[in-house]
Amino acid sequence: MHPGARLQASIELLDEIDRTPRPADAVISAFFRARRFIGSKDRSAVAELVYGILRRHARLAWWIARAGHAGSDGRSRIIADEVLVRGLRGAELARLFDGGKFSPAPLSETEWTLAKALYGHTLEHPEMPEAMAVECPDWAEAPMRRALGPRFLREMEALLQPAPLDLRVNPIRGTREEALAALRGIGIRCEPTRWSPLGIRVQGRPPLAATEAFRTGLVEIQDEGSQLVTFVCDAKPGQQVVDFCSGAGGKALALGAAMRGTGRLIACDVLERRLERAAERFRRAGLHNIETRALSSERDPWVKRHKLRFDCVLVDAPCTGTGTWRRNPDSKWRPLGPGLSELVPIQAEILDSAARLVRPGGRLVYATCSMLPDENEDQVARFAETHPEFEVVPLPEVWAAALGSAAPCDGPYLSLSPARHDTDGFFAAALRRRA
Repeated sequence: MHPGARLQASIELLDEIDRTPRPADAVISAFFRARRFIGSKDRSAVAELVYGILRRHARLAWWIARAGHAGSDGRSRIIADEVLVRGLRGAELARLFDGGKFSPAPLSETEWTLAKALYGHTLEHPEMPEAMAVECPDWAEAPMRRALGPRFLREMEALLQPAPLDLRVNPIRGTREEALAALRGIGIRCEPTRWSPLGIRVQGRPPLAATEAFRTGLVEIQDEGSQLVTFVCDAKPGQQVVDFCSGAGGKALALGAAMRGTGRLIACDVLERRLERAAERFRRAGLHNIETRALSSERDPWVKRHKLRFDCVLVDAPCTGTGTWRRNPDSKWRPLGPGLSELVPIQAEILDSAARLVRPGGRLVYATCSMLPDENEDQVARFAETHPEFEVVPLPEVWAAALGSAAPCDGPYLSLSPARHDTDGFFAAALRRRA
């Protein structure tokens, strides 16, 4: 594809994202599946531009509004981005928007007015509100400032960067050293992760699905932070474990591997189709101790029938996902599910119900991919107050038992962030039912 064609594909994809009530990554995947004629390099270039514009959403919108331009469709954002980020103007813009085959239509008079109003400027401007300059939506600014304090700007800037590609080694299939050798042997640049003893960080975006290491279940794609959450569970071979909100099964895979394929691990979720897809991942990983269980709700009768039976229950609760904004920048501006005020009581209800499964002396782990206190520390404090039969197990104690090393952060809970740990933002708290 020539540059104009890539630009036109990007415009179409941005408009598709705007009108489709699905996460951007799902829309992008469907867009390319329907256009298999687009080559891999062109797909990468288009996706990189689109994700870049999603990361610059608030700043581009601010400039477009400042220029007096009505609306902020795909073309307007592309024009603003080409001028403010790439510094194009005049003839350079005209060559891209030349109306040729597969290229965008020529700029209208109104669009030329927008472009000219932006000439000579960059994305930043001293009059731009601070929260907008770091792409923080209004609904999240106050709780994020409360969570991060003086680190607010630094962490928000870290959330603007593309996320790294991390893998987790499946110890059922081999060691990290073997996985590193296998990947490096086919030219993939990678290195051990800093915190997770099973993690590998890959440079670039190689076609991992085509590698033997992936096909045989030696490695799985999983952010290092997500891997660390499973170490808080400290699942052991032979135990009885529940992943209460399993979703696509990433953490269940890690738990099953920690259990060495023994014992019993039940992956639960209210979305049965996600569990069906997760089951294929379990088979590829060689984990035959994982059962899937579709629940009608968090109060499914199955929970009551199995109360006090499990050594560990992980509640990876639905949340705002603020810790994953590096991967899902569109989720800041396109709420596709419950908002913060609705999620907090849902999380409390799920946690309350799942706690019934934990045996005396067993562990309940509450986790989110959020950085907001309302969903994390506050949620655990409310639970502890209303459930005196549970006590918090401090993170240093958890980490020493699970890994024999110092914890990656201070305080009683696991609290990860992009700027401090170069992971997604994750929270996890371990609670023990008193014997």
